[in-house]
Parts: sequence; C-alpha cells; structure tokens
Amino acid sequence: MKCLDRYIAYQVLSAVFVVLLIIVGLDLIFEFVEQAGDINERYRFADVLSYLILRVPSRLYEFLPLSSLIGCMVGLGVLASNSELTVMRAAGISIQRIVLSVLKPTMLLAALALVLGEYVVPVTEQKAQSSRALAQSAGEALQSKHGVWHREGGQFIHINAVDPGGKIHGVTRYTFNDQRQMLVSSFAVSGVYSEGAWQLSNVVSTIFSDDHTKTKQVEQERWESGLTPTLLSVIVVDPMDLSITGLWSYSSYLRDQGLDYNQYLLAFWTKSLQPAGIFALVLVAISFIFGPLRSVTVGQRIIAGVIVGLIFKFSQDLLGPASTIVGFTPLLATVIPIIICFVVGLFLLRRAG
Repeated sequence: MKCLDRYIAYQVLSAVFVVLLIIVGLDLIFEFVEQAGDINERYRFADVLSYLILRVPSRLYEFLPLSSLIGCMVGLGVLASNSELTVMRAAGISIQRIVLSVLKPTMLLAALALVLGEYVVPVTEQKAQSSRALAQSAGEALQSKHGVWHREGGQFIHINAVDPGGKIHGVTRYTFNDQRQMLVSSFAVSGVYSEGAWQLSNVVSTIFSDDHTKTKQVEQERWESGLTPTLLSVIVVDPMDLSITGLWSYSSYLRDQGLDYNQYLLAFWTKSLQPAGIFALVLVAISFIFGPLRSVTVGQRIIAGVIVGLIFKFSQDLLGPASTIVGFTPLLATVIPIIICFVVGLFLLRRAG
C-alpha cells in the first residue's frame, strides 16, 4: 500500500505543481504588462522585475487552491484514462482507500499554504509594495499612488512607503478639529520608531490660523501614535497578503479605534480556513473523477476544474461583502462554500461507491 500511496502522490503533486506554475506564470505576464505602463525615469524596468519576483510567493499562495483542484483532476484523470484506477478497483482497493491516498499529499499542499501565508508572503509582499512605492514617490509628499492612508482620531495620515525593518518614508499628516477645520498640515521625509514613539526627520509643518498661516521646519520631531511598526507592516499590504496573527492584531486595533474591521476579519477567516478549502476542493476533484468526469478528455477535466474553482472563489468573494451588508459573521461567509464542497464531494463519492 505504501507503493500505491507514493505512486498516487507523485501523480497528483506533479500535476498540481505543473498547473500552479502555468497559472502563476500567466498571471505574472499579465501583471508585467500592467506595470510596464508605469515605467518612467524613477520606476525603471529593473524595479518592475524586482517587484514581480517579490510577488511570486503571493501568487503561489493565491492560486494554490485552484491549482490543487485542477491538478488533482488532471493527475487522477491520467490514471483513469490509462485504466489504472480500474485495475486498482479490480485488485480489491476501495474508493475510500484511493481517496485516502490522494488526501495524504493534500496535507503537504495545506502545510505549504500555511507556511507561505504566515511567514513568507507578508515579508515579500511588504518589501514589494514598499520598494515600488519608494521608486515612484521619489521622497515627495503624496506622490505615490501606492501609499497608505490611515485615520487616528482627528488626524489623517498618508505614508508613501514602509520598509520591512519598520522605517517609514514620506509621512504626510493633516490634523482637524471637531468642526472639520484643518489645524496643521505637515510632511516628514522619514521616520523611525524609538522608545514608544516615532522620531520624524526633516519635518515641514504649516499651522493654519483664522487669518494667516505659519510655516515651521525642524530637523527632528517626536510623534506619538498608536501606529507601531508591526501595525504599519499590516496596513501597507492587501489584507490577504498578511499573516494570520497580523490580521487578528490589526482587527483588534481597528475595533479599538472605532473603525470598520470586517475586511480584515474576513481575510483572517479566509486564510485560517484555506487548508480546509484545499481539502474540500480536492475531495470534489476526486468525486468528479469517479463520477461525472470518469470517461471525458483531459481538456474537459481542466475546463470543469476551472469552472468549479472560479465558482468557489467567486462565492467567497461575494459572500464576504454580503456579510458586511446583511450583518452575518465573516466566518459564515468563508465556511459556507467549504461546507458545500465537502457535501457535494461526499455525495458524489457515495453514489460512485
């Protein structure tokens, strides 16, 4: 049985990784075309290539569930086309045993997803976004369209870029009173976190009075803020590119600030339950091979896998915003498509058995 497990694992994993490389490769080509339109004297071709290379772990993580579904269909489909699954059944091996042999390598895929999502993607994605923002902003205020906005009390903050080490670049702050009148506008070239506060460098401030303005320039300024380097490393990238622990911490911070945190809570549950989603999609793939797609071509299996995978992803993407509008928990929005896949997979396997 160990030989059988290794053989099935090889067929499934090799197909999954081939599909994953093809999908990620196509996605990077499309993104290169999109980024090429932003190339100028500051944001050069080498910057684009560096940005795309740093984004590879993020793309691998995003497309791993879809690739697991399609790859499993292709790998098992090859065995079915060569009548190897039929031989296994004739030798007395049950469908349940074959399913177990397929789910074992799926554990490796789920573990890979957890490692990428928790430890690799947050670092590489922050570095990718920061390097691109620095190249495009050239150290000027509000020159980077990829910077981040944040509100803290009566202060609105824009930061051009955040280094993985915690240094911030291009910090613009607008302070308003309760009547929404601007009191102070300031810009700092850079800042580092020290002794519980930010030490800003080369700060230019404009103070607004009723009948005049006053400009002040200092080399150093202490800025006390609830935004720590850890929290800043969270807001600089897309929620789905953050670590699970970072998402939970930032959700709690937004809740304490009285801001909407459902987007980050939804990303937290989506990433936490992604391994379960991979298992559910693989189960659907197995059930299709033993059921409706037993005797179709490889191309038809790929098309079916793409359709099922897109339906799964779109259902999660639609239920996420719906949870905010309707008012049900983001956990439910994430878990419903997974449960449906498990139910469909088990139902089809039971019929095939």
